[in-house]
Formats: sequence, structure tokens, C-alpha cells
Amino acid sequence: MTPAQLRAFVAVVRTGSVKNAATELALTEQAVSMHVAALRKSLGDQLFSRTRSGLAFTPGGLRLAARAVEILGLQDQTISEVGAAAGGRRTIRLASSSLFAEHAASGLIDLFTKRAKDLEVELSVHSPDRFASLLASRAVDVAIGPAPTDMEVTDGGHALTIKEFLTYDVEAMAAPSHPFTQRRASPEELAHATWNLGPSAAAVHEAIPTMLRKLGVPDACQRIFQSDAAAWEETQRGSALTLAPTFAVRTEVADGRLVRVNGEQVHRRNTWCATTLAHDPTRTASELMRFVGTPKAMQAMLRGTGVPVKNFRPAVYVTLWN
Repeated sequence: MTPAQLRAFVAVVRTGSVKNAATELALTEQAVSMHVAALRKSLGDQLFSRTRSGLAFTPGGLRLAARAVEILGLQDQTISEVGAAAGGRRTIRLASSSLFAEHAASGLIDLFTKRAKDLEVELSVHSPDRFASLLASRAVDVAIGPAPTDMEVTDGGHALTIKEFLTYDVEAMAAPSHPFTQRRASPEELAHATWNLGPSAAAVHEAIPTMLRKLGVPDACQRIFQSDAAAWEETQRGSALTLAPTFAVRTEVADGRLVRVNGEQVHRRNTWCATTLAHDPTRTASELMRFVGTPKAMQAMLRGTGVPVKNFRPAVYVTLWN
């Protein structure tokens, strides 16, 4: 098996046809067919057949589809690590939930990269329901946020190490003049109020959308802003409600710009987890897994700091196939 053969096969799986795969890879249909034929010959498996409704995969083809992504991810990781090593630097690829990225990632990255001059962090934001698949394909080294939910990402699954490290509270807030800060709001009033929210509200398994579901807030009552900070600023000026990690709005609460709302389901305790592959994690990933639960790391995350630009690289990932 060669990387070119595997990439051709993965493209066929993802796009559903040799023609579409050829277009995506900028190859001829004949070239894609040749790569697939070579795989069939070397593996002794037909892999898939064409039907009126599309492609029908053999059990071996389904297994290869799962493994091919992991193999190609390992190849990309190796190329990246070899290049970084040649330049005298190590890189750790960190996937983060939106909530953690906005409020705690900078403090962690700053403190962790200060421990070694040859280390940089590549951060990408993902929905937590993709953490396990990203780790399994080795697109990232460590994922931080809620515990992953897609534990069975291939036929055989991948064992993960999950470490809980930081418990935090999310509370409903409003401007001090809002009536729900003076009296207890009924469940119906909370459900039909207008809520100013950051991008984490659009994720399925984040803490904030979980609270919104508990409160029964329909989509029509949710206004999504480009960041939590923008949502909180708008809430201070208007009559809407918002949800916020209490440690992130301690200044606004202390200054009286935001006040806790009275009512049911307006407070929730949550835990952030660090997750990596249980077998064969990178050395830097193992270092971060140990470091993230230390008192200094937790203090830095709750306090928050800026990250030196030389130690931080935001990443854009192209998903091979869902």
C-alpha cells in the first residue's frame, strides 16, 4: 500500500464515486481506478462494488476506510514532526472546545510553552463530539473540553485516556436592572426570554447548550455572537440574559455590570477533561496530560494570560471524511 493509493481510496469513500474522487484529487479517473485496483490486488479484497444506489463496501473495505485515515494521519504527523525536529522545534496539536479556547486555553498554552524553548502549540477549535475521531486519526495529539462522546470511531474503536482536571460553574447573568435579578423567574419566563450567547452555544455537547436544553430555551430565543465577551457586553446594555463561566466574569460581577439571575436550572457545575490516545501518545502529549492538572496550570487557566506569538499557531484542519 502506498500513500497515493490510500488517499485515492479515502477520496472515493468520502465522495462516493471515482469521478468525484478524481476531481477532488486533481487526478484522472483512470489514475484513481489504478490506485484502487492496486489496493485490491495487494489486499486480496474487492473493497467495494458499484450499485444503483451507490457504492457497497465489503467488510474489508470498511475496515480499510477506517485504518486509511489513521495511516494517512500518522504520515502527516510524521512529516510535520520531522520538519519541526529538523528546525529544532517540537509541536503539539491541541483540539479545544469553543468555551475552553476562549476562556482558559491562553493561560495553559502560555505556561506550558514557557517550560521549553523548543515547544509550540497548534490550537484548533472543534465540537467535542469530534474529539475521539480527531485523536483516532492522529489529526491532533490532545483534546481539551468535555469528555469525548464518539468513543467508537472505527469498527474496533480506540482506547482513550481521559483526565478530568478543572471543575467550573456556569451561571445565568443579566444586567443589574433586569427584573430576574430582583425576583425569582419562573421556568416559563426563563425559557421564553432572549438569550445573548457566544459560539459555544452552537455546539451539541458543550456546557452552555446543555443548560439551554435544561431550561427549554428554543432556538428562536437564542442570539449567537462572535464571542462570549461580545454577548456579555450586549447583555450589560440590554434586557436579554446570558450564560457565563463564573470565573470568566468575576470582574463584571464585582463591578456590578452583570448580576446572577434567580430561578431554577440557572446554575450548572461542569468539568473540563484532557484526552489523548491510551496507546502510543506522543511524548509532548504525555507531558501536557501530566501538566494540565497541576495547581500552577489550573491557576493560569482561571487567571488567563496572553500567549507569545512565537509559541502559538492557530490551525485549520481539512477533515478527510466524516
